[in-house]
Amino acid sequence: MTTLLEVRDATRRYRSGARAIEALRGVTLSIARGDYVAVVGPSGSGKSTLLTLLGGLDAPTSGQVRLEGVDYAQLDDRARTRLRLERIGFVFQRFHLLPVLTALENVELPMAERGITRAVRRERAAELLGYVGLADRLDNRATELSGGEMQRVAIARALANDPAIILADEPTGELDEATGADILALFRRLHADGRTLVVVTHDARLAREAARTLTMRDGRLVS
Repeated sequence: MTTLLEVRDATRRYRSGARAIEALRGVTLSIARGDYVAVVGPSGSGKSTLLTLLGGLDAPTSGQVRLEGVDYAQLDDRARTRLRLERIGFVFQRFHLLPVLTALENVELPMAERGITRAVRRERAAELLGYVGLADRLDNRATELSGGEMQRVAIARALANDPAIILADEPTGELDEATGADILALFRRLHADGRTLVVVTHDARLAREAARTLTMRDGRLVS
């Protein structure tokens, strides 16, 4: 498999008042196209910080992050935003759906931002909601959906622009065990369909599903 995403000796330092915080310390990793990677570790170990760097939502203090050979540091804000929109799908713990919009409209949003015509994006949004098992919930507002249904909509939205990689931060964290198992099955299907997935999780079941597990501690990859 070819390398899709790579991190080279990345550090991330913050300041909290007079205190310096080193959230990441010399992280190097490579994600192959079609890989399914779980990132695990205790709270505060740097998992979510790493995910924000992978997704171009934040920049390393030093080191490099490259997606499909493109170094994020060489992009201006507009180009980085475009890359995130077109090449990266995000799934968050708390869904981040717009409550006043229907499931269909939420999935349409990333395509609307790309300038895709209404007819085309509605057709694709309906197709994706069918893929995640919500063909009968297209016109329901986010507030009318269960937690598991909202996460399915969020996954469909992440797929809207056919991204190169899906980045998920605790996707089962807000769900009960049975509903979480349904999301695990959906991630399993995404991987089987050739999607590249990087998932930050405390869920041992999800970590076992992944093809590869990376463990973080004190800002470092330890395995």
